[in-house]
Parts: sequence; structure tokens; C-alpha cells
Amino acid sequence: MPKFNLSVIKSFITYDEYKEQFRKQISVDDVTSLSETDKEYLEYRKLNFQRSSRIEKTFNPSGETKKVFSSVLDDQSWFVITESWCGDSAQSLPVIASLAGLSDKIKFNIVLRDLNQEFMDLYLTNGTKSIPKLIVFDKDGRELFNWGPRPEKIQRLFNSLKEQGIDKTDIIVKIHLLYAKDRGKEVEKEITNLIQKAG
Repeated sequence: MPKFNLSVIKSFITYDEYKEQFRKQISVDDVTSLSETDKEYLEYRKLNFQRSSRIEKTFNPSGETKKVFSSVLDDQSWFVITESWCGDSAQSLPVIASLAGLSDKIKFNIVLRDLNQEFMDLYLTNGTKSIPKLIVFDKDGRELFNWGPRPEKIQRLFNSLKEQGIDKTDIIVKIHLLYAKDRGKEVEKEITNLIQKAG
């Protein structure tokens, strides 16, 4: 497998830096100067911050998952393409960050989609710039695997509801109910399986 040209990634930040940016984005005292679109995005971000914070506090990887990650022997670089307004990211990103934190061999990075269009274009989902998207490289810059934007179980529900012509707002409600019920376990299972396959 050829090495990936990491110069395609124009900028990336740490997870802590991302969370600090997130906090600042929702700390708006006066919304009167915001456009209607900006007000909508502010509400998305506030809701997503609540979701992310809840998952960070409640998600606990299984003993088997911890065992798998403790067996990672070589350095890996994890890049998650995301944006704070994305509801799917709010549900999955804290889980991914928690998994990355299980091994000191993993360097975890956040890539903001809207600042890294060239990188995003390499990881489209059915032609769309769907996020979050996790891309994992080995120490030599070779891609080991990528994942996203949703766990398969939740993606199947999304596809089914869309095919039925369900209203987008109703789809989002049903999707987030399933995320809440799942508590990050599908994300954990899928990424842990990918780590095992990568060896």
C-alpha cells in the first residue's frame, strides 16, 4: 500500500483544542446580530455539546476492547474529519476519542472539514462529504483503515427511513434515539474490529 501524502491535510488540532473551540462557539451572549442560519447552527452546536458531554461522562469501553487496544504495538495516527455542528459527530467523536486514549501508540487529531476540502474529497460517502470520518495511518503514513460516518446499524436505519420518504426532521429524531439507546457500543465494536484486522 502506497504512503499517503499527509500534506493534503492543511491543518489539524488536538481533541482538547477542538473542545475548547466548541465551548467558545456556543458561548454567544448576544444572538441579535446573528443571521437566521447562524442562529440555527448555534442551536445545533449547543445540542451537540450537551450530547458530547454526556457521552464523555458515560461511555466506558469494555474489558475486551481495552485488551485489544493494549496490544497495539506500532505507532498510529488517527485523523477524524468533523465539524461541531454535525449531530452524528456529537454522538461518535467522544467514543472515538476514548478509544484512541486506550493506547499511548495512538496520536489523535481532529481535522475540520470546512478547512480541509481536499482531504475530505478523498473520503466521500456515496459522493457526499458526510462526517465524522475516521482515517487511520501507520507510522509510515500508510492507511490502515477508515470508518464513518455512522455505525452500520444506524446507517441501515437511516437508509431505510430515507427510502420510505420519511421527513428529514423525523429521521434525525429516530437516528438520535437509536444513538442514545446504543450508548456508543456499535462505534466501539466496529472500530475495535478494524483495529484487530489491521493487526
